[in-house]
Amino acid sequence: MADILQMRCTVCGTTYHLHETQYTCLRCGEAGTLDILYDYAALRSTLDRETFNVNREASMWRYRALLPLKDGDEVPPLRVGWTPLLNSPRLAADLGVNTAWVKDDGLNPTASLKDRASSMVVARALQQEITTVSTASTGNAAAALAGVGASVQSRKMEIIIFVPATAPEAKIAQLLVYGAKVVLVEDSYDVAFDLCYALCQSEGWYCRNTGINPFTTEGKKTVAYEIAEQLNWQVPDVVIVSVGDGSIIGGVHKGFWELHQLGWIERIPRLIGVQAEGSSALVSAWEQGISGADMQPAPANTIADSISAGLPRDRVKALRAVRETNGAFLAVSDEHIVSSIPRLAQLTGVFAEPAASAVYAGAQRAVQLNLIQPDEQVVLLVTGNGLKDVKRAQQSVSGGVRVSPDLDAARKALQAYPTV
Repeated sequence: MADILQMRCTVCGTTYHLHETQYTCLRCGEAGTLDILYDYAALRSTLDRETFNVNREASMWRYRALLPLKDGDEVPPLRVGWTPLLNSPRLAADLGVNTAWVKDDGLNPTASLKDRASSMVVARALQQEITTVSTASTGNAAAALAGVGASVQSRKMEIIIFVPATAPEAKIAQLLVYGAKVVLVEDSYDVAFDLCYALCQSEGWYCRNTGINPFTTEGKKTVAYEIAEQLNWQVPDVVIVSVGDGSIIGGVHKGFWELHQLGWIERIPRLIGVQAEGSSALVSAWEQGISGADMQPAPANTIADSISAGLPRDRVKALRAVRETNGAFLAVSDEHIVSSIPRLAQLTGVFAEPAASAVYAGAQRAVQLNLIQPDEQVVLLVTGNGLKDVKRAQQSVSGGVRVSPDLDAARKALQAYPTV
């Protein structure tokens, strides 16, 4: 177990012991999200990178020594993490870079990276013997919490979900299948977020909300550990991440930062955050030099529901991740996002939902802007599977031919079939 040294506010730097605050800084409020920090000198002296992965399980819990869990602590049984990192030479050639990998986190149990955060939060709830956990989500975090909560065998865990009523039907169905109590809010994600948090506070539920709960970062950081380990601790030049609330890119940054503290990697990759043009508050803040604490709500309207956020809740960590790594934020259009779904799939075999396919659109844009050089190595972090939003996938493609059940008819149709 990595013993928690302190929790530190990302805005004012105030430090807390674990029992002093459950969610955010008592001075800065919601903007003051917390970093969970460990005794890295002690970890460096007791952990050896070369023998670390010997006999480790193929899941995020292989990094238990770097997480706030004791050996005997219960964790949810679903196998989350250790997703494949795919070397994609055709993608590299298409983008015009030296090497490109795709980290396919859509292969997690509920089909998104959010399983990592939910597993960590549920493990934390089990530590505290909490039986009701709630979250607000555009869909993926909710599905992750519902699925992970349902998998717990030692006790019945009640999961209460708040989602915008406009969430994709497939995502809502997934919540109901897992047996969660689902509240469809006739308003935006940001409104659902505030409603959920208020009820958690008044009813005593444990809140998984992104940013609010610092343990979400502890789950998400494991994807950076995996990227580094799967590349034999030789990290890429750039990691591209789609961004809504900012928690994933903040978690990726913390994971690489911690490995650097341990001396396991020589440098931290540049992080490029990709937002939809219709929900690009962090792009604007980065371009204008605005701090996360000073950001104000902005319009959020995009078909990529998983990265739609008017006021990103982990905005301070997200901006820090990009600024401290000399990275960038950039925005891409909904049209580019949709067209990226089949393009990414045809180049790599990875089927991504709109928010996840945005990393391909972002990679193209970053190369055009010379934010990525031709001799560099790049990882595209795909955060969610395309089956999450089949309707958008259907809109991204056309084709297919009808033929009579005749050999000659089939041959003629295939001869005339357009080349992709």
